[in-house]
Formats: sequence, C-alpha cells, structure tokens
Amino acid sequence: MIDDQASMSSRHVLCVLGTGLDLDEVEVIAGKEGFELDREYSETEPDPRMPAAFEACAARASFTGADWAAVEEHDTVAYLLSPPVLPDASFTVARRSLVLTAELLRSGATAVKNESSGLTHGRERWLDLAAGVYTGLPEDSVVPLYRAWVKRPIAASSVHHSCGMHLLGAPDAELERPPADGGAEPDADTVAGLLDALALHLLTERPARDIEDGEGFRLTPDAPQWILRHHPCERYEEDDIFFNPHGYWRLTPG
Repeated sequence: MIDDQASMSSRHVLCVLGTGLDLDEVEVIAGKEGFELDREYSETEPDPRMPAAFEACAARASFTGADWAAVEEHDTVAYLLSPPVLPDASFTVARRSLVLTAELLRSGATAVKNESSGLTHGRERWLDLAAGVYTGLPEDSVVPLYRAWVKRPIAASSVHHSCGMHLLGAPDAELERPPADGGAEPDADTVAGLLDALALHLLTERPARDIEDGEGFRLTPDAPQWILRHHPCERYEEDDIFFNPHGYWRLTPG
C-alpha cells in the first residue's frame, strides 16, 4: 500500500491490527470520523511484516508484553485513510485520528500505528493521549496531538529531527549535530527537549509563518542561544508519505 505514496502524503494513514476483526465494522467506525477503509490493502489474514514494522515504529516505553503479543498474534490488518490534511483543518483531522484510534482499540483492535509519521504507541498510551482531546478548548489538545503523531528524535547524519509535524500543519524541527571530529553529542533527553520546545513553540507560541530566518531561540533566558534557520524538506520526495511541505526549522549553534 505504501508504494502508492502520492495520494497518501497529505493524510493520516492508520494501520490497524486485530484478531478476528470484522472489516465491515471497522469501516463503519472509521466512517464516523470521516475515514475510509482501504479495501485493496486491508486483509483478513496475518501479515508477517507487522512485527518488524511495529518494532521500527514503536515508542518503546509505552509498549508492554501484551502489546507485543497483540502484534505477533494478529490475523487481520486494516488500513484507514483520513480526510486530506488541509491547512485550516489539520488539528481537526489530527484530533479525529486520535479519537478514532481510541474507539477502534475499545472495539476490538489490538494495535495501531500511523504510517504517515512512522509512530506507534502501546494500547494504554493511545487511550491516555486520546483522553486529552475529549474535553477542554482546542488549544488544550496541542500537546496530546503532538505526542500522538510526531516521532522524535530521529538521528540523521548531520541533524536530529522530528517527523509528523506535517500532520499538524507545521514545519518539522531539526537540531544540528556537532561534526564527527569535534564537539560533544548532547544526550537523548537534551535532544528531545530541544526538539519538543521548538515544535511546541511553532504550534502554540509563534506560528512558523511569523518567524524570520536567523532569529534566536532559547529554552530559558539564561540558556544557550540557538539560531533558527529554515530549510525546505529535501529528506523525502514530494510524493513520500513523510514529506513535509512546510519544511523544517533547524536549531544551529548561536
């Protein structure tokens, strides 16, 4: 299914596993949130690729033994396609995607991953994240939606980066890595903290369109300063499901 990237790049694509799942029932549940069941690629038989696929995408801290067993023991795979992620509806679609994930897990599904950001959580973590979007003002949903759909930190040759901010209508975040022959690599918590701070800044405090290339960025007034540089998304092709049309904001040493 993911070979047909062009039509999927602006949508949440959910891969849903279960044992004895009724695809007709899944389709009905998905339809309530405006999702479509991809009948061509969904199947009522196990897919031997799923354990490796979920392992590559898992937020491991949230996966329990029961979650791993559910992936191993599945006998049904459903692919669900969201409405297009348009600029003025990205948060609405993201919220519907999370609400749908929780509803499916309560209705017999046993594991879900988002193909569009390469991220999956354990069952209880999905339900906890969904609980954060049921009540309150729309802006109260920013953090649970970010945690649900954005994968980070991902280490590339020259940067650490996030993947999935395109599902929230915003650029992804990057952190420039020190050269191999000089400078200490920050620890994983520091990297994640910087990427999170920048991403949430883009989603809440300062829309990316209001930031100027070359601006300074600090976690706190007395913290080291970083310089923000904007880059187009060249990591993925335009028809790739991970492609971010909004590009990236990169933190470079000040």
